[in-house]
Formats: sequence, C-alpha cells, structure tokens
Amino acid sequence: MHTQARHDTGADTAGSVDPLVTGIRDRWEGQGLPGGPWPFMAICSVGRLQQLLKKGLDAELERLGLGRTGYFLLTTLALTANGHARLSTLARILMMHPTTVKLTVDQLEAAGLVTRARHPRDRRATLVAITPGGRERAGAANEALEAPDGALAGLGGMYRALFEALQPARLAAGDVEL
Repeated sequence: MHTQARHDTGADTAGSVDPLVTGIRDRWEGQGLPGGPWPFMAICSVGRLQQLLKKGLDAELERLGLGRTGYFLLTTLALTANGHARLSTLARILMMHPTTVKLTVDQLEAAGLVTRARHPRDRRATLVAITPGGRERAGAANEALEAPDGALAGLGGMYRALFEALQPARLAAGDVEL
C-alpha cells in the first residue's frame, strides 16, 4: 500500500489545509484506486496553478493593452541578441502556430510595438523587430508581474523557486528543444 502518502502534509506555507491534498490523498486508498495519488495530484496542481497564473497575467496585461501572446512575443524579441527574429523562429520558440504568431505581429505592428521587414538573405523569410515602445511595454509588463499590489502579488518572491521546482520536471518530460 502507499503509506508514504499518509506521512506527507497537506498544509501550505501559511499553515492552512490544502483541500486538494486532503480531498484526494486521504481518500485515494479508501476508494480502491490503484497506484498512488501523486501523479494525479501533481497534474491537478500544475493545471490549477496554470489557470491562476493565466488569470493574473491576463489582468496585468489587460491594463497595458497586451494579450498573452503579444507579451510572450515582445519579451522573446527583447531577449534576442539584435531585438529581431524570423516569424518562423518565433513560432517555434513560443510553441505556437505560425498563423497565430503572424496575427499577433499584425496587432503589435499596428500598435507600433514591432516592425516587420524582409530577411536580407532569405527573401522567403520575414524578420520581426521590437521597437523602443515595444521594449518599454514588455518591461512594464514584467514589472507589473512583480508588483506587490498586482494580480500575482500572492506569489511574492516565489517565481525563482517555482521555476527551479518545475524545471527538472519540464526537462524530464522532454521539453529540451527551442
């Protein structure tokens, strides 16, 4: 039997009871389910956290006139060596359909946050470059995500710890390519 599950706590860092843990872990064996509760609990926990992060992110981005895809695209461009990338490269890095990236670039270009140009050596490719206004907007979004009074204030200084906790699992699941 999976007695290890009984030894782990269901408390969060504030000392309150986590209903996800107590509701699943404590009933798992009693319901006759084979295996342990941890795969189900891990997947539920990551899924719930993703929904909460998306909700908070969307609230912050809405104030700045950005959508999630626009934010990811601007920040990705800001992180490139020259502030530009091919449309196809952005689609691959962001794990998005090329059409979604193109439509997002259309919106960002209309807002003056990116520019688009033909690739100088590959006439089939399009380069997207972040503008100073796009860099400023991406920076404002990143600051908003860390604001003590923002939609994700509850995460406080936990972003790095969260990343470091999830990184090994993400890599083990095979997310090793850009």
